[in-house]
Amino acid sequence: MLDLLTELMDAARGRCAYAEARHIEARSEAIAVLSGNVDAIDSSASEGIGVRVRVGGGWGFAATRDVTRAGAEAALARALAIAEAQPAGPATPLAPVAPARGHWSSPYESDPFAVALDDKLALLFAAERALRSGDQRIVRTAATARAWRERKAFASTEGAACTQELVATGGGIAAYASDGTDVQVRSYPTAHGGGLSAARGWEHVLSLDLPGNAPRVASEAVELLGAPPCPQGTRTIVLHGEQVALQVHESIGHALELDRILLGEASYAGTSWVSPGDLGSLRYGSELLHITADATLAGGLGSFGWDDEGVTGARTDLVEGGVLRAALSNRESAAAVGLPASGGCARADGFARQPIVRMTNVSLEPGTVPTLGDLLADTGEGLYLETNRSWSIDDRRLQFQFATEVCREIRGGELGRLYRNGSYAGVTPRFWGSLDAVCGPGEWRLWGLTNCGKGEPGQIMEVSHGAAPARFRDVQVGVA
Repeated sequence: MLDLLTELMDAARGRCAYAEARHIEARSEAIAVLSGNVDAIDSSASEGIGVRVRVGGGWGFAATRDVTRAGAEAALARALAIAEAQPAGPATPLAPVAPARGHWSSPYESDPFAVALDDKLALLFAAERALRSGDQRIVRTAATARAWRERKAFASTEGAACTQELVATGGGIAAYASDGTDVQVRSYPTAHGGGLSAARGWEHVLSLDLPGNAPRVASEAVELLGAPPCPQGTRTIVLHGEQVALQVHESIGHALELDRILLGEASYAGTSWVSPGDLGSLRYGSELLHITADATLAGGLGSFGWDDEGVTGARTDLVEGGVLRAALSNRESAAAVGLPASGGCARADGFARQPIVRMTNVSLEPGTVPTLGDLLADTGEGLYLETNRSWSIDDRRLQFQFATEVCREIRGGELGRLYRNGSYAGVTPRFWGSLDAVCGPGEWRLWGLTNCGKGEPGQIMEVSHGAAPARFRDVQVGVA
């Protein structure tokens, strides 16, 4: 396929200012066991070619499932016709890039598609069975697993010719408890996206030990039914690493997408409270706020050898010492604000969508507090919140409210009583300005997110966020 794409790009030269072609072969599988029964065994596969061209200042894109030479040439012709039909405009530059060459693949030990379906179901049945403790208040139990593989070939009129393969898996469990008037849920390891996913093989799902964690999860779901509601007021809070990861995603990652900053996503995904002139000077948070975008992290869902414009995956400091240093960009948006190079953040959801600015692995870097226990001991009094339950944030990524499954009292430096329906709210720069402690490398891990939506037509993207438990002062808390 790479030979076909490079020959197609040879044919495109002289007919447009720039062209790129992308062949993607994707396969996915999702399995769910619900309350003692197989609920879903979903399998899908797709293959096709997407072609994007630039004529003057206009873009044209076309895709096809016909992966023959004739199909690719027809897609090129349609893309050229679309670009030529665009309103006349200035030919704005693209940030320069060295031609992508070679092959990249994500690391894995056990090919998830080589594992027998019976073995996968046996694991999920064991986990789901362990959730059903015999307590009649457990009314629903679920165990899920998924796997996907994406193989890509990319070529451009600038000489790019590269291939990539990503393999990823995920899994999780959830228990729902009810006393007839209230319903509480407890999930592990996360509550969104069907569990925790990573760019790893089936060994990742096994490492989650879903059956071993199931009794605790079910017990906590029942315990939440009798817990008092979360107290309201202004408190010191400690967020579990998974909740920190989602906070980074919503209030930093999306806010720093340069197309949003330049109003290119205003009609669908929204804008940003950050402006182009803020790069290099804006105080985003406290001096402990160190945010990176890193497409080189092993196991990251936002890792790759090259983005979907052929830009090499790299690590970039977005916020350092609390000050905004860079944004997430593609070649076009980077050139629009005078940056010397793209941030390598152009990603497309399959062959039938063109690349737009998307996050790589955006992470809060580790701090200096050795363990969560040390952080709690230093906190003294406050609230500990774990496992996201819901989130709401405005389209500028400025004002937000998040709710969690678990809220626990911190008293005397230790975890105390359990509260239900806990939530916290804030304003992005004020909230990150209240950050005053982050746990160290021993508590830091990647948290996968598989359902990030953006673009029109809509695109769903997977990404990971590195985070560790962190403490914030004077935060508004209450009942969701």
